Amino acid sequence: MLPSESSSARSVVGVADDLFAALRGESPSLPRAESVVLVVIDGLGAIALRQHAGHARALTAGMAKKDVATSVFPSTTAAALTSILTGVWPGVHGLVGYRVLDPSRDALVNQLTGWESEGLDPMTWQSAPTVFERARVEDRRAFAVGVAAYAGSGFTRATLRGADFVAAQTPAERVEAAYELAERHPGSLVYCYLPEVDKAGHRHGVDSRAWIAALEEIDAALALRVPTGVGVVVTSDHGMVDVPAHRQVVLEADHLRGVRHLGGEPRMLHAYVEPDAAADEIVERWRRDLDRLADVVTRREAIDAGLFGPDVSDAASSRIGDVLVVSRGAVAVYDGTAADQRNRGMVGQHGALTAEERQVPLLRRGAFAR
Repeated sequence: MLPSESSSARSVVGVADDLFAALRGESPSLPRAESVVLVVIDGLGAIALRQHAGHARALTAGMAKKDVATSVFPSTTAAALTSILTGVWPGVHGLVGYRVLDPSRDALVNQLTGWESEGLDPMTWQSAPTVFERARVEDRRAFAVGVAAYAGSGFTRATLRGADFVAAQTPAERVEAAYELAERHPGSLVYCYLPEVDKAGHRHGVDSRAWIAALEEIDAALALRVPTGVGVVVTSDHGMVDVPAHRQVVLEADHLRGVRHLGGEPRMLHAYVEPDAAADEIVERWRRDLDRLADVVTRREAIDAGLFGPDVSDAASSRIGDVLVVSRGAVAVYDGTAADQRNRGMVGQHGALTAEERQVPLLRRGAFAR
């Protein structure tokens, strides 16, 4: 059975509140700062960072055992990054996986790249206020520094609304732009997004030359001097594990009897059952077939365990699968009946509950440094 969420564990969900408190001089854990910068290194788990400390000397310098936080479930970008940028759990903001059901249309929607093609309204599908909208309420300037290609995407409008978007090409240019904005606008909140490690991990895997090169590039960028009075927090949305080809589990037509849609991603599947099918029968069959490879639970069991957070809205609940398949170890589960099998070439993956996926760094720089 899946573990229950701990109410005392430090979570990425609370990072935004800590930053606002530091700007007001009211944080119990962070010193007061004139401006704050939140750096998110997509896909960098704390365990992988420590294992490659020699390639990330600036990041790991002074890194203590306690300088970590726990990501949300599922440990995937759509859910976790939205939690960081809204300060609420997936059960509230509603981005509960990579691909989930839109009940109004009985169709799966991609919550990272499908906003325009699948007709999702960023204002209503993700209605929780962003940290940038909260900053505006306090009359603070808010900026998001990222890759130009993401500037107008639906996911950006769902998670970065309220921020002035600033595009910069390389990690070093993004970090430099973020620090300059924070220094130039006292009282501001600046977000800096670095996706290079995640991309390299998906394509080549953790430990690959490409992944190490991406880590070294980001480490060099974050070695830049932080302006006086600017507090910086460096974290991530999730880590990842490498899944070799022989650990791919493929569900064929017989396994999928009674399943109408199979969403999520290979390490955390959302299965939506046919109206005349019994979810309990599918759970029993999959628990037998996937024994020791994955945990199989119902929507109710996952919600009761608090995996999507302490509160789950009706809208979020309607997007969660009737049955969830959460991979253990270095396993990924695929739909063998799908026409498009390209994602089976992905090496680094995430979405499940392992420490490699959910434990992320939480590092302090500048005015926040110990």
